[in-house]
Amino acid sequence: MSDLKGVLLFDIDGVIRDVTCSYRLAIQETVAHFTNWHPTIQDIDHLKTEGCWNNDWDASTELIRRYIFTNRASIQQPDIQEVIRVFSDFYFGGDPDGDPSEWKGFIHNEPLLVDHAFFSQLTLKGFAWGFVSGAESPSAKFVIERRLGLKRPPLISMGEAPDKPNPEGLIKVATQLAGKSLGLGLPPVAYLGDTVADVITVKKARENIPDQKFVSLAIAPPHLHGIDHISSRKQYEDLLKSAGADRVLNEINDLIKHELNLDQLTK
Repeated sequence: MSDLKGVLLFDIDGVIRDVTCSYRLAIQETVAHFTNWHPTIQDIDHLKTEGCWNNDWDASTELIRRYIFTNRASIQQPDIQEVIRVFSDFYFGGDPDGDPSEWKGFIHNEPLLVDHAFFSQLTLKGFAWGFVSGAESPSAKFVIERRLGLKRPPLISMGEAPDKPNPEGLIKVATQLAGKSLGLGLPPVAYLGDTVADVITVKKARENIPDQKFVSLAIAPPHLHGIDHISSRKQYEDLLKSAGADRVLNEINDLIKHELNLDQLTK
């Protein structure tokens, strides 16, 4: 693969699809189910910027815990398995391992942020690509294979590697796409995500393989891209930069609109 310009890896939620009214809404409704309190999207953003709540089940559980502590609420902290059950009911609205046509949940509220042609263009430009996501496997495959029509691309989803910011999944997919062990002499590996945890994942990958060039690309989540959220978006992007992002994109299509040179983006 001597003509390979680089390896591009993508988070899915907030990058490939807008999950404001699906995963984010499932967090809100799950927390409200146990507490009668609906956290705002901003509450979830603040939690995510801590860099250690990439898993939405854990994020829901932590918001419930903080609500109970802050309000001295006389309710019992739910077991994680109960949180998962309620969350799944909201998000999938059916058996996650069953027929997607029977799902009735929030998963149907996910506008796509790219199309099939986007990935064809990346291939033409000389980039290999794949996905590293904290989404459940049925959800990740639903959007990648069924909605985008991609044929079984390299993918790490929930449970197939330790949760981000552990870089094991990123390194595994990047190695698969590069066709050899990562290190000196290989093209850069870039990861595009929308959270501080995604940025930290790249930093940890650098620590694990210091001879490999890793690039952290970041983008604010879709709900911050409206005209009414300019200030909030800038604050969020500043947090991504402070966490170590090499480049914050205005939109994901910047990757094909401009001639991308990953070598020039590393700090």
